[in-house]
Amino acid sequence: MSPGHCRRKLLRWAFSCGLFPWSYTMSFYDLIDLGWSSFFSTPFDSLNLSGLAPARVARAERERYLLMHAGGYACAVLAGRLRHESLGPGGLPVVGDWIVARLEDLPHNGCVEADTHSEAQFGAARIEAILPRRTLLSRLDPSGGAQQPLAANVDLVLLAAGLDHDFNPRRLERGAALARGAGAEPVVVLTKADLRPDCRRELSQVMSAVPGAYAFALSARTGQGVDELRGLLTPGVTAVLLGSSGAGKSTLVNRLLGSQQQRTAAVREADSRGRHATTHRELFPLPGGGLLIDTPGLRAFGLTGEDGVGDLFADVERFAASCRFRDCRHEAEPGCGVKQAMDRGELTPERYASFLKLRSEAERIERRQASPTDLEAKRRDKELGKLLKRYARINPKG
Repeated sequence: MSPGHCRRKLLRWAFSCGLFPWSYTMSFYDLIDLGWSSFFSTPFDSLNLSGLAPARVARAERERYLLMHAGGYACAVLAGRLRHESLGPGGLPVVGDWIVARLEDLPHNGCVEADTHSEAQFGAARIEAILPRRTLLSRLDPSGGAQQPLAANVDLVLLAAGLDHDFNPRRLERGAALARGAGAEPVVVLTKADLRPDCRRELSQVMSAVPGAYAFALSARTGQGVDELRGLLTPGVTAVLLGSSGAGKSTLVNRLLGSQQQRTAAVREADSRGRHATTHRELFPLPGGGLLIDTPGLRAFGLTGEDGVGDLFADVERFAASCRFRDCRHEAEPGCGVKQAMDRGELTPERYASFLKLRSEAERIERRQASPTDLEAKRRDKELGKLLKRYARINPKG
């Protein structure tokens, strides 16, 4: 099969998947607007290879990719070497990744013309390498127990929960732990605010479950609160939208884009369960700046380890500083500062139970995935971190 035939086949696949809607055909993309920074330019420049260009993965589906680059869009496949050298799903490009591509068959102006759909004017590319990731959001795959990458290089994780039967503070708690474990900032977005004019009770529950997280309510139908979300999605900022099916994610994406690009589906009235309207992850540049990754509905946020649990329960860690024993598990030990805080009413039993549950789950996952040497090194690092925190409290000017 000739290279030209392969490229034409790849482009026909892109058209059949709807990867080139009309709004894509008139766009040039500046790398900085796509989230490019010195974090990525330094390793890219070190490659010192001619004929290669940086691009960002906008969509990934069965080792076929849609890329955004300085001139527009290009369909891409993996270089054979990259495919063979990858170790598991995390070694392959995911949506949000910055990659190194060899662009081919690009028109002279570097983009797709708005007045024609000629195949010759669409770019094709081959992915040669993946640049280092600033963040990688993953969850534990509920079917196989392996880590499932969700999105790369995200700054904000928008945790969507509908103000109907979909609202679940414990799920938001887990989502925030995933976000902070990945190095991203969680933001709780309570959707369908038109169904619940007074949501002060739900916002209070969110602040208790995810202390320190920014939270607000909006309605994609009426536009209430949408400008508040737009204010977070400034140029160069990448956000990923997570939530269960029926939480209103696709409706919100369409509202932010100003057009009907994502398919939506109705939910059951009895329990607000929705069908999967979105079946893949995709990165969208937003009008006015910012980038948003839409994802299929997730009913479970499987933790991948202890990273993020400590940050999520900073209040518990603060009480733990007064424990009698340095290795206190906060369960049945005497002189436990956490249990004492609960007796004083400063820590609710629900918050304490959630802490124990998530910590136990994260530790079980890490024991399953790590070698004995890794676990011992992690334990030593954790103990050292506790000592440094205690020293900083005792001697703040030191």
